Amino acid sequence: MRRAHRTQRIDRTHRVHRTVASAGGLLLATALACTGTAYAAPAGVPATSTAGASAAAADCRALTGAPAQAQAIVNAACSQIGVPYSWGGGSIHGPTYGQDYPGGGPGAHDSQVRGFDCSHLVQYAAWQGAGISLPEGSWNQAQWSGATARFSRADGLAPLQPGDLLLWGTNPANLNSVHHIAVYLGNGKMVEARESGTLVMVSDVRMNAEYAGALRIAGAGEQPPANTKRFMTWGTGVSLRPDPSTVRPPVGTLPRPTAVDVQCQTHGELVRAEGYVNDAWSYLPKYNAWISNIYIDDPAAWLPGVPNC
Repeated sequence: MRRAHRTQRIDRTHRVHRTVASAGGLLLATALACTGTAYAAPAGVPATSTAGASAAAADCRALTGAPAQAQAIVNAACSQIGVPYSWGGGSIHGPTYGQDYPGGGPGAHDSQVRGFDCSHLVQYAAWQGAGISLPEGSWNQAQWSGATARFSRADGLAPLQPGDLLLWGTNPANLNSVHHIAVYLGNGKMVEARESGTLVMVSDVRMNAEYAGALRIAGAGEQPPANTKRFMTWGTGVSLRPDPSTVRPPVGTLPRPTAVDVQCQTHGELVRAEGYVNDAWSYLPKYNAWISNIYIDDPAAWLPGVPNC
């Protein structure tokens, strides 16, 4: 059975809530991190053109040496050059339709624009490039506990490597004020989803009064074990079972969206939840347990690239 990609489902039986379920809450707050209002193009300068985006794509690469994982983060971000900015848009899977910016201006119709805002571009690059699961919102990403190194405003760009995340905030001393985030390329360049009306682009790093430093995510977390494939779950309080069924009590729960490594999948008990019906279950060797594929964040009900158990 195939199902549509989940974007606004709310569980009423397992206390599971998809992170983008509340358009007026979390997603709206996330989008507020990347309004781009501080970075408007000068008067008379048009938004990035398609031709310009094509030229920029050739320039979007790691410009200095970096570990393979950092290179992969850069490559994932650069793969989205030319995709439109969309306020609140984007996911770990790619561009999505955003939300209309309540302040009007170029973002007033972003619900009709399929693209990324700044934090979702970074989230996409980290996940697709390195299997690193970053939280929602640029201010949350700025304070992410999994960072392997941090650099202050005073450090400048000298110690940075491609794949590091650059930060801007209304108060650079307070990471909770961070409202913009981008991926460093090296040599003073970055790739960013900047503001409504532009495309994902390569830019000069803006060392202005709001620059708040950077963090390194390369090297964070475990890499997927051999013969597994990494996915994100969604929701809170998701049950892990000893068998591909709900007959026996759970052996554990996932309290929040979590990166999981799937070894194989099988057809088990037919589950009805979140508005979906699916009999597919995935085995998670780390937990020695099973999870219903309904709670795996992927458009397909039967996970691609995962063998049968």
